[in-house]
Amino acid sequence: MTTPLVSVIIPNYNYGRTLGECIAATQRQTYPNIEVIVADDASTDDSVAIASRLGVTVLETDVNAGVSTARNRGAERAQGEVLFFVDSDVALAPDAVAEAVEQLLADERLGAVCGMYQAEPMFPDSLVKRYRAIQQFVWFTEIDGPIPGLHSALFAIRTAVFREIGPFNDRLRWTEEQDYGFRLNAKYVVLATSTVTGRHDHDGTLRVMLTKVFQRTRLGAPNWVRLRALPGGAGSGHRALGSAFLLAAVAALLLPIVFGPPALLACPVLAGISVALDGRTYAYAYRHHGVLFGLQFTVLHMLVTLTSAVAAGVGILQGLLFPRMTRRLYRVGTPA
Repeated sequence: MTTPLVSVIIPNYNYGRTLGECIAATQRQTYPNIEVIVADDASTDDSVAIASRLGVTVLETDVNAGVSTARNRGAERAQGEVLFFVDSDVALAPDAVAEAVEQLLADERLGAVCGMYQAEPMFPDSLVKRYRAIQQFVWFTEIDGPIPGLHSALFAIRTAVFREIGPFNDRLRWTEEQDYGFRLNAKYVVLATSTVTGRHDHDGTLRVMLTKVFQRTRLGAPNWVRLRALPGGAGSGHRALGSAFLLAAVAALLLPIVFGPPALLACPVLAGISVALDGRTYAYAYRHHGVLFGLQFTVLHMLVTLTSAVAAGVGILQGLLFPRMTRRLYRVGTPA
């Protein structure tokens, strides 16, 4: 295999607690020809000092402008023929870059090679982190192959292709990877592979996790409707339907007011259908971590599922009521 220079670009904002491990993981790569660039987005913690101490190139912005701006700035300074973007809360497996480059160079039709999260978080110090790691691991592993979106947290792309497609949309702070994935898929194949992995330090509190789920789903939903595509794999449709059933189950709690106590049976029936539609996710938690953790996982996953359902409904309604806003946000039919 040829060994072109790979520029590993790490966008960062106030992730000093994980940045050191992220950089160290890039420096432990088996691939021999790497430059590491930390694009710091005006952090107020000790991120810049950590990165500087570890001997990598550090770029700093004057004001916090978002992850898209940080990624774009890192790409502008990169010298490599291949760009490997990895978020500052992800520690790559030692062979991640080598595996990505090998697959990327083997097929000119590939626009990007995306990696997947491992089933354990970088720092398993909270129940919410462990839940989120399992949830995303299960969802990622069902889409080993071409995908309609992009896993922006860890992916490799030829520099020439990045220049052709253009930079990340700096208007987007929550859905930039969905937008870029759709743009990239218009000309190339985007591949997700389980041979490229990393440990992600997932959100540690319920409030932060649910806030991110709500915002990303709400902002992404109008674009999914516009493009008639979901960003996930084959199970995305089942899970979306399962979210709707769980929302209906909550709404069914009001049925006894009109139809009497027997109508309350609709709630567990609808909730059971929701669980069945996402059965693979629940089954993994119980099978690998036991009943106690499985019950905790179930509660958290239902909260996330319900949050997604509400957010999708709000987002779709916003898209229908304000279509020009969605088109302008994603630069559809407007000047760049």
